[in-house]
Amino acid sequence: MHRWKHNRSKPVIGITGGIGSGKSTVAQMFASQGCAVIDSDRLAHEVLQSREVKEELLAWLGQEVFNADGSVNRREVAKRVFADASQTERLNGLIHPRVDRRRRELMEGYLADDGGGGVGAVGWGVPLLFGVGLNRECDAVIFVDVPRPIRLRRLRENRGWTAEELDRREKLQFPLDKKAQLADYCMDNSSDQASTLRLVQQVLSQILAPSV
Repeated sequence: MHRWKHNRSKPVIGITGGIGSGKSTVAQMFASQGCAVIDSDRLAHEVLQSREVKEELLAWLGQEVFNADGSVNRREVAKRVFADASQTERLNGLIHPRVDRRRRELMEGYLADDGGGGVGAVGWGVPLLFGVGLNRECDAVIFVDVPRPIRLRRLRENRGWTAEELDRREKLQFPLDKKAQLADYCMDNSSDQASTLRLVQQVLSQILAPSV
């Protein structure tokens, strides 16, 4: 018998971690093991490119935050917004309610799916999981743990970030040490993908194990 914290038909697993820790990679591995994964970063990117959000950004930040093809230049938005806490809060207020609405719609569909070969669990890839209190809605929380030097190297290679940029972004988020303390599982993602996949399989097996 399964006894999830929130009496759902399937467990909801929160996946969080530091910037550059590979949360999306871990989430994809959960998907490969039969979980439906809701990636909040991907949803945020979709919301950012929606017509209504573009109109808000044009009135707020001007044409300079748009690419030649009319898409939003995320790097330019970040440069203008994340240096100021009030501006960051305004952007979050524009994006997060829309992401949350879409996330809940997807979750309802996944939890209602009892059909053949269906979903065994629902994973939430949410960078701000603790910061916005969504950890309280999860049956289990996984913290993807990667040492800062490795995360910084990945961010330099993939996004062109400096150490100062990483520090600035992390100061706007829930402290990493507290995330790790509050999580149910800490998963090391600093090695190769095969090692991380084995950890994903072990953790998922524990979460899905029947209660006695």
